Amino acid sequence: MVSRIKRSVPVAISDVLDGHVELDLQCLDRLYLHGYLGRLQVSGQLVQFLKHRGYPIPSAACLQQIGDAFRRRVASFADANHIPVVPLKAADRNIEVMQPYLDAAARTGRSQVAAIGVAQEPQRVFIARKRDTDPSRCPQFSFDKKDRRVTVYYFYLWDASFGPAFIKVCTYCPWPMKIWVTATSGPSSKPGSWACLSPDYSTGSPPAMIPRCCRGSATHCSPAPSRCSSSAGCTGCRCR
Repeated sequence: MVSRIKRSVPVAISDVLDGHVELDLQCLDRLYLHGYLGRLQVSGQLVQFLKHRGYPIPSAACLQQIGDAFRRRVASFADANHIPVVPLKAADRNIEVMQPYLDAAARTGRSQVAAIGVAQEPQRVFIARKRDTDPSRCPQFSFDKKDRRVTVYYFYLWDASFGPAFIKVCTYCPWPMKIWVTATSGPSSKPGSWACLSPDYSTGSPPAMIPRCCRGSATHCSPAPSRCSSSAGCTGCRCR
């Protein structure tokens, strides 16, 4: 009597999803870019940075001085250029709060900072702890990263070439930032038109970077979405 043993063939997630998932692409409506200081991500680098700044004893007080100076400069910049400083609450949808300021900036036709938003948000920042050392000697501190609710600034911009954007900067070390831009582009952008988050290519065809199969939907605010099967893709972009 011969027994037959069935061998199970490993199945990858791509095999499970193959033919069952579609990609709906209307247009590339926004980009988020994250910025950070690559050489200021661990405690040792922070200590060297503070020594380079002229602080003989790296401590939380040093970071407080740097943060306070930055906040004073932002306030001075806003005051000198008559830029509104707008408090942002956790329940607010920031873009809706900032829309009137962006629309006002768009009407001028000039690239400018439309408004500065101020919010308290969780960020991963450095905190300092005092070490148990000889009281007769200089104090020593250790630094660790923790999630804390801190002050962040949103510099909302209106650019004559690509429309609205913002630069978000954390006021606490290591000062991470985020940059947001939309796909609205060209002088044809009108106040409020960015709300649909779709580009208006009134001067010609869409950019070559948009796949041919998806270009039809990238030129209107309410297109019929292009659907690309995950199993076969489409001849223009081979979407997966």
